[in-house]
Order: sequence, then C-alpha cells, then structure tokens
Amino acid sequence: MKSFEDKSRESYNLKADDYDETFDGKFTARFKELLLDMIVLDTGNNVLDVACGNGTLLRMLSAKKNIRGYGIDISDRMIVNAKKTCPDMTFSVSGCDHTGFPDQIFDVMTVCASYHHFPNVKSFAAEAARILKPGGRIYIADVYYSSPIRILLNPFIPLSKAGDVRFYSPRQIEKNFETHGFHKTNFMIEGHIQILELTKN
Repeated sequence: MKSFEDKSRESYNLKADDYDETFDGKFTARFKELLLDMIVLDTGNNVLDVACGNGTLLRMLSAKKNIRGYGIDISDRMIVNAKKTCPDMTFSVSGCDHTGFPDQIFDVMTVCASYHHFPNVKSFAAEAARILKPGGRIYIADVYYSSPIRILLNPFIPLSKAGDVRFYSPRQIEKNFETHGFHKTNFMIEGHIQILELTKN
C-alpha cells in the first residue's frame, strides 16, 4: 500500500514541469498572493519554504526583500524546476519532519497549501520548533472549510491519489504548534483560504 508521501511524490512529479498552468497551480496562486502580503521579512533573513514546489513563492518573496532562500519538497521533479526558477537558492528533496537542517537556523518558514498533505503534523511542528530561531515565525496557508464540511470530507480525504491526509481548523493548527512553544500572532480567512502566523517563543 502506498504511503501518503509516495502518493504526493507521484502526483506532483507528474505536474511539476508545467505546474503553474495546472489546476493545482492556479488554485494555489491566491494562497501565494495572500502570503506575500502577510509575511514580514528583513533583509538577509533565512527563509525556508516547506513543500516549496517549483520555487514560485520563494521567487516572489525574494522580489520583496533580499533573503537567503531554502526549499524542500517530496517531489524530486519539483526540486529540479525550483533550482531553475531560483538558481541562487538552496533546494533539496525532503519530507517535512526530518529536514536535516541545523538547529535554530531559520528566521521564517512558510507552508503554502501543503499542510493537509503532511502525514504527521505533530512531528512537523516539532521540527519547525527545532530549526526556527527564537522569535522566528512560521506562516501556514492552507485550505479552509467549516466544521460541518470537514466532518463530511475528512473520512474520504485519505483516499485521494494526490496524498491528501486531512483538513484542519485554524484552532487545530494553532493548538498543534502551541504544544511546541509557539503562539499565534496573526490570522486571516479569505473564502477557502486560512493563513496563520505562529511565532516561536
């Protein structure tokens, strides 16, 4: 039986070469625009985009501020394309909960429309706490559905061929990170999009 990571890797490898023109690419474009407006950056920040895809969000962020960009993704084809999009940044093929980065290296982390793919969000929160500096921020933009819709959808979401695991409420995301020493510092909902800014204590 294929794991969630296996399904995500296969699905996004197939979409990687023309991702921005796919349904998923167009669907997530608004997530990136809203993140760009919310994210606070300082010159020289170390920024990690988790599940970075083809590097589009990092390219947008680097146009906003001179940053040191890093990206990881489960899809090796996405990473190939990200290196082309942002040749001056550092990319590697990796899952979200064992990144291999040193402790307390990043000022900012981003997760764009991918949190619901993560097989173990508790392990991811622990890893984010390890690699973020004190006072560092993580921005999670993910699909938002009301509680009744989540209750209906979540039993069927793991059957997805794209590796989807579960949809979360804003409070569920916040509570997961509170356990690892974060507090919520900004939040918004626009239609089907939720964005949480969480700061490491």
